[in-house]
Amino acid sequence: MKLIILDHYSQASEWAAKYIRNRIIQFNPGPDKYFTLGLPTGSTPLGCYKKLIEYYKNGDLSFKYVKTFNMDEYVGESHLTNVLKVHPCGSTSDLQAECDAFEEKIKAAGGIELFVGGIGPDGHIAFNEPGSSLVSRTRVKTLAMDTILANARFFDGKLANVPTMALTVGVGTVMDAREVMILITGAHKAFALYKAIEEGVNHMWTVSAFQQHPRTVFVCDEDATLELKVKTVKYFKGLMLVHNKLVDPLYSIKEKEIEKNQNEGISQTSDV
Repeated sequence: MKLIILDHYSQASEWAAKYIRNRIIQFNPGPDKYFTLGLPTGSTPLGCYKKLIEYYKNGDLSFKYVKTFNMDEYVGESHLTNVLKVHPCGSTSDLQAECDAFEEKIKAAGGIELFVGGIGPDGHIAFNEPGSSLVSRTRVKTLAMDTILANARFFDGKLANVPTMALTVGVGTVMDAREVMILITGAHKAFALYKAIEEGVNHMWTVSAFQQHPRTVFVCDEDATLELKVKTVKYFKGLMLVHNKLVDPLYSIKEKEIEKNQNEGISQTSDV
């Protein structure tokens, strides 16, 4: 398990975006080898998404051979999908069948290479509320009142407009990913990070399950560490020189294409 601690939200977001960028480019995806990426909803990943959009517009990153699977969807909500973006459809008449089909689509894609997640103040990941099974699969969940209150900001602050049920990937679904990166920022998430890092695995804090994943990366800002022991923070900050090598050097598909063309030129010259 890695814990990446940056000073501010913007730095944590950029580190996460750089990591995703490097993972995609190093994977070398193609028409017969898609990079499968699990993505969260909510406000925490927005800074990361903005950086990824910036990399795409600059020509440093391509999503041509990336397939994404969204973590969750409100019941009663539906968005347009395409071949490269897959998420459970909350407006279908048979919700459980939709959940089962979503699991099958993940299997058909070869599983998730990197699942990115965010958490709530109560430590839930996706919509796996406190008390959820740690081996759960994609299913229908009733939302806790804390979650409804937290998400009212997306519905003009009106509690009555917030859906009370959602389709969500299970904890077990995310645990099956080959790698998991969880974004935790802000002082209001500090106790949840403490539960995730310093205490044992507990189904009342579903994010704690990822202590047992072989490749988990927690990315947080300084505010999110307020409940951690000083010794814990110092330990992980002491590893940042090593962990920053995951994003430095920062790879670019433009540079990769230039290198490829140069190698092809050398090869053609040798043939002559």
